[in-house]
Amino acid sequence: MRAVDPQVELVPSSFQTPLAECFDLYFTGVRGARIHVKYARPRGDQGPHPAVLHFHGYSGNVGDWSERLGYVSLGYSVFAMDCRGQGGGSEDVGGTKGNTHHGHIIRGLDDEPDNLLFRHIFLDTAQLASIAMGMDEVDADQVYATGWSQGGALTIACAALEPRIRKLAPVYPFLSDYRRVWEMDLAKDAYGELRTYFRHFDPQHKREDEIFTKLGYIDIQHLAERIQGEVLLGVGLMDTICPPSTQFAAYNKIGAPKSVEIYPDFGHEGLPGLHDKIIQFLLSSESA
Repeated sequence: MRAVDPQVELVPSSFQTPLAECFDLYFTGVRGARIHVKYARPRGDQGPHPAVLHFHGYSGNVGDWSERLGYVSLGYSVFAMDCRGQGGGSEDVGGTKGNTHHGHIIRGLDDEPDNLLFRHIFLDTAQLASIAMGMDEVDADQVYATGWSQGGALTIACAALEPRIRKLAPVYPFLSDYRRVWEMDLAKDAYGELRTYFRHFDPQHKREDEIFTKLGYIDIQHLAERIQGEVLLGVGLMDTICPPSTQFAAYNKIGAPKSVEIYPDFGHEGLPGLHDKIIQFLLSSESA
């Protein structure tokens, strides 16, 4: 990643407001893919000011510009990254052996670990953080990250690979403890591709240990101990999409200051008041 020339390009967006100056930001990631980011900054504020990195849910995209404006109104720049090969404007350059039809967890699983697609996506998050920290208008000591589900996983990966992330707020993070998901018979919905892979490529599970070992390279629990920033985790205890025990597999390995907001009766859904708690958590850095 460090050897890649990011060739950062800023293109003014057709969406503009009196409050926010908005750009489509593009950079070159590992393997040469062009990655798209929605970048919004306070209009007229030359900084340096804080920044927030936003990561979206599985298969989706970063959403509307208006979703960025709350943070911009607080004086933050916001960088919202489209994951390569999913529902936004980032490029997937391919070049992987084996299954490319269903699911990014198993993309590259029949190849070398360095060719796992989520390896590249994890590195995209770290590269974006480095780009943001290098901008004149951004205070490199006040860069934060947040996201829900896949976005929560990428928040953890980003802060692990770029430990200068000062605070991070992952919510019910995906991509953690795949074997636990399997043992709980919850390889369905977002994790359904695990069952698809076994059915097509290892129907008698003769390679089960090998497969789960290789998936360990893109398992966020094995990155979590690298995190240095303060963590606020949001969890719904009725979550059957990303089981809470898999989320705690990552959370329990974090040695940095951390806290958790638990919602006993909620699953993989909106968690009332949590967006507000995340904003207050990040704002507390400004008064520290």
